[in-house]
Amino acid sequence: MILVTGAAGGTQGSTGRLVTQALLERGHSVRAFVRTDDERTAELRKLGAEVVTGDLREIADVRPALAGVRRAFFTYPVTEGLLDATAAFAAAAREHGVERVVEVSQLAAEPDANTHRMRQHWVAEQVFDWANVGAVHLRAAVFFENLDVLIRHSGRNELAAPFGGPDTLLPLIAGADVARVAVGLLDEPVPEADSVIRLTGEMLTVAEAAAAFGVPYVDVPPDDWERSALTSYGDPDTVRHLTKLWEIFRFLGPNDHPLYRVTEAIEQYGGRPPTTLREYTAP
Repeated sequence: MILVTGAAGGTQGSTGRLVTQALLERGHSVRAFVRTDDERTAELRKLGAEVVTGDLREIADVRPALAGVRRAFFTYPVTEGLLDATAAFAAAAREHGVERVVEVSQLAAEPDANTHRMRQHWVAEQVFDWANVGAVHLRAAVFFENLDVLIRHSGRNELAAPFGGPDTLLPLIAGADVARVAVGLLDEPVPEADSVIRLTGEMLTVAEAAAAFGVPYVDVPPDDWERSALTSYGDPDTVRHLTKLWEIFRFLGPNDHPLYRVTEAIEQYGGRPPTTLREYTAP
């Protein structure tokens, strides 16, 4: 039995949903952990998943969900509660003898990272490591889906963001590639893997990324973007993280960075070369 969190899917990657579907296709027994039982969970049941509902931050919900589970996929949306959910999940996974937890982190997760969310992800990694549950941390770049959301918020007319000049570099990855890597790490037999795996599928300038979506790039003053984003996203925690993240890219501009490297792990564990943004946006 493999437990998958975030199995209902969301707007920025839906890795939990993709992992659930792929594991079921490979013949695994999957327990899908969701927050709300709705039409999306009905579809999961049709696919063959066992569905459990609960709050990842609540140990009383997480403990029974992990009973009988030997491997798990953990992801948490960019909103408040990451460390509460991590602590509950790690404690329950340790109690039930889980042998591997594959969890989604962020590319630059470090204790001195420039965003609050990245620092939280580093702490979350430490908690999983201390729990001794065979944790593998997928430090993923910016999802293609993040850019898609930015464009949708503009009415699909432009990529309007505070990235600075059109030659600013962005480390990117498809949510589907993150899911494929996770499935490869959860499959049978369980492969050997480093505890930290960085995942970048493509390096593009902002102008190249906008062109892949068929829209122009428009540089927006950071303060203006933050104000409008609070209305668009409706979540101060999300906006706080994204504002700082975009600020980092704006500061680096076209300059190289040690993390700006397409990684071999995507093909190694995911079974195919990284998806390009052109492939992602193709009709």
